[in-house]
Amino acid sequence: MTPPKRAFAESFPVAKPVRLEALIEYGEDAIVSRTLARTESGTLTLFAFSAGQGLSEHTAPFDAFVQVVEGELDLIVDGEHVLAKAGENVLMPASIPHSVNAEVNAKMLLFMLKK
Repeated sequence: MTPPKRAFAESFPVAKPVRLEALIEYGEDAIVSRTLARTESGTLTLFAFSAGQGLSEHTAPFDAFVQVVEGELDLIVDGEHVLAKAGENVLMPASIPHSVNAEVNAKMLLFMLKK
């Protein structure tokens, strides 16, 4: 019998406490991403933004839930600025324009939740 496929990447520790910020490093003048899990229901992706980097305005077909893991991010959701700091979370609804800007080094966990 074939074991079920894991939703989480094989490299993600099982049944151990994990500090998410330790799972990804900053790149020089870059955005680094690492997909931690992928299922039919959505994805879980860790991002590291070096200061001055960001994602330009776009929309997504699914709700996006952002958890700031380190630093702070300026999220613009439907034209409204939302400053989110480490430990804070922001919901960005499906089909609503949004962008992400890092004035300082920052890491975030992004949950994309399919309907």
